[in-house]
Amino acid sequence: MTIQKPNLETVSTEGLSTEEIVSTELIEDVTTVNHAEIIETVISSLAEEDSAMVSRNQEGYLWKFKYGSVEVFVELTGATDEDTFTVWSSVLGLPAKNEAQLMRKLLEMNWSDTFESRFGIVEDQVVVLSSRTVAELSPGEISRAITVVATIADDNDEALQTEFGAA
Repeated sequence: MTIQKPNLETVSTEGLSTEEIVSTELIEDVTTVNHAEIIETVISSLAEEDSAMVSRNQEGYLWKFKYGSVEVFVELTGATDEDTFTVWSSVLGLPAKNEAQLMRKLLEMNWSDTFESRFGIVEDQVVVLSSRTVAELSPGEISRAITVVATIADDNDEALQTEFGAA
């Protein structure tokens, strides 16, 4: 059985009592997710003691924390549907030894080992990342993305550095 959530924007308050209007407004407030608070809660559960930092400016938020042997970054560009939520962690600097073999390995891992995250290259760094728009972003998705990126990065950074480290 599927339960559909009502479209609160189309609910008319005409003819409703004050108590019913306040109740409708409270429902709307409850459905608004505070992504920054959720991110901070997840980070506090994963970060090594005293390793979490946050920066807030006009472009949004940027968090950094240490998880095992990696640093993990979380960026939230805002709260509108078009804004983005991105999590990434560097696992290997480039150039690397045998880059063709490295790229093949990363593509194979993207197919089978990365869940909702993926390997990519940013500014001469191999990173594990997950990114999506904020539209309909749930607390569970936030928690999973941060946890998956941190875990995959920590599980793979040392092996990748040993096998493919600086050329």
